[in-house]
Amino acid sequence: MRTCLVVDDSSVIRKVARRILEGLDFQIIEAEDGEKALEVCKRGLPDAILLDWNMPIMDGYEFLGALRRMPGGDQPKVVFCTTENDVAHIARALHAGANEYIMKPFDKDIVTAKFQEVGLI
Repeated sequence: MRTCLVVDDSSVIRKVARRILEGLDFQIIEAEDGEKALEVCKRGLPDAILLDWNMPIMDGYEFLGALRRMPGGDQPKVVFCTTENDVAHIARALHAGANEYIMKPFDKDIVTAKFQEVGLI
């Protein structure tokens, strides 16, 4: 079974993402900030990461840079989640190594479409 790490400081967003992704046959691991997500990745890299951008302790941008520098860190498909919709913000994330992005709030159709685009489904 494929694994997806859901990284978001909102427990509600993690719960919604878990429900959607389990329905798409992913095993879910959760982390509430980038630092905890990095610890998870050091133990074993997931197939996919649904990554919030604005979080305390370590934000999504810092996490993504650290992930991509890890051995094998180029492998997980990273779809970042944001409430920011300006082009510069999105371009910065994609340049940092994100594979795709989705806007909050999201639903099953949006997540399914983006995961299909990056080859996870």
